Amino acid sequence: MEKEKLVATKRDIDPLRAIVELLRKRDHRTMVLWATYCAEHVLPYFEEKYPKDNRPRKAVEAGRAWVRGDIAMGEARTAAFAARDAARDADQAAARAAARAAGHAAATAHVAGHAVHAATYAVTAATCAAGPTDADAATAKERVWQYEHLLDLGGKP
Repeated sequence: MEKEKLVATKRDIDPLRAIVELLRKRDHRTMVLWATYCAEHVLPYFEEKYPKDNRPRKAVEAGRAWVRGDIAMGEARTAAFAARDAARDADQAAARAAARAAGHAAATAHVAGHAVHAATYAVTAATCAAGPTDADAATAKERVWQYEHLLDLGGKP
C-alpha cells in the first residue's frame, strides 16, 4: 500500500495542521520518538558550530532512552534543560534553534505537547540555515520531511 504524501502548501494543505492532526492519533512514546527525529535532523546546524558541546545530542539520546524505558522522565527532563542552556549559549540562529529542538524533544517525555515545539524549532533551524532567499522552500521541505517521518512511525493518517 502506498503511503500518503504531504503536498506542501500549494494544494490548500497546511503542513503544520496535518502534523498536529496526526500527532493527536499517536501515543506518547511515538511522539517522543518523532520529536527526537525532528531534532536530530537539524542537529548538525548546532554540532558544526559547537562541536564540543554535546548537550543537545544528549537530549536527543535521553528522549530515545526514555522511549526504551532506560531512563526516568526526570532524567529526560534534566537533559532537556541542558539543551535549553546550550541554546541560550549559542550566538548563531540556526544552531540556537537546533538546540531548542533537541531540548523540546527530550521534554516531550514529560509533556507530550513539546513534540510540536521540537518540530517548530527544527523548521526554524532549517529556515535560518537556508537564508532569506530560500527560507520558504526550506520551511516547506522540513515540514514535508517531518510529516513523512511521522507517517512512518504511525501508519495511516
